[in-house]
Amino acid sequence: MKRLIAAPNLALATLWADQLCGAGMDATVQRHWAGSIAGEIPVDQALPEVWVMDETRYAEALSLLDELRNPPWYRWACPACREQVDGPFEQCWNCGTQRPWA
Repeated sequence: MKRLIAAPNLALATLWADQLCGAGMDATVQRHWAGSIAGEIPVDQALPEVWVMDETRYAEALSLLDELRNPPWYRWACPACREQVDGPFEQCWNCGTQRPWA
């Protein structure tokens, strides 16, 4: 079992752990409720943490976590309405057409 990252809040820690589990890695969130005692302990010690259970997959988990935290940025033109769509979006915000995959 090895610590991957301290998350800024429980929602992100849970999301990241779920995404890692969905990719076939056994991940867990530790210190779920330590935030309730922040002030009695240092705030940075009260943050929830994401841990990977299989240490041999640590590098793979770090790589996937980096992709989750920094999604690729695309600019594409919607084939239906020609609207320019920026960001990691897979659907046109104007008409709802799915992004064409290259």
